[in-house]
Amino acid sequence: MRTSRIAALLLAVSAAVLWAASRMAWITVDTFDDKSGDATNVIIGGLWSTEQTAVAMLLLAGSIAGFALRRVGRRMVGVISALAGIGVSWAPLGLLAGEPDPQRAHQLLSTGEEAKIAAWAEIANLDVTSAGPALAMFGAAVALFGGVLLAMKPGTDSAKLNRYERKQDRAAKISRDLEAEPDSGRVMWDALDADIDPTDTRRP
Repeated sequence: MRTSRIAALLLAVSAAVLWAASRMAWITVDTFDDKSGDATNVIIGGLWSTEQTAVAMLLLAGSIAGFALRRVGRRMVGVISALAGIGVSWAPLGLLAGEPDPQRAHQLLSTGEEAKIAAWAEIANLDVTSAGPALAMFGAAVALFGGVLLAMKPGTDSAKLNRYERKQDRAAKISRDLEAEPDSGRVMWDALDADIDPTDTRRP
């Protein structure tokens, strides 16, 4: 299997991993409300780091493009995917290496149509569930590796495509020669050999 195809598959894997990580619990929040008492809620990765789902979709599109585009396009997709992998790693890395922001956790749980706590509830404790952020870090690493691999080794365009382009270039050259030297025997033979009617005045 060509390296570019392996890289494209890695982007698809990273997209699946990031999407799975975005559905997992990243933070467990204990709150106290003087009206309803104690409560425990979880914040999933897609809520704490909204870019997780967006980058997963981007990488999935990049994977498809890695199969469909030509060499230059694949290289550009690789660069973009590698940068996306770096960017999407910041949120999970911040949780694994530091502490979650209580104010942000409170805001996420107390606002929106599906608010889980009251605005006056107090944050009693925050615990990071490391499995979700760790999986997201793995997905980001796979995206970075796949993107760099695709950018550095985008492969070559198929021989069929190259032959088609050469045929098109030759046909265009013969058309120009026919306009410049319509009575040239050599040009007429070249046209016939390329399956071009030298008497057709409707040539592009």
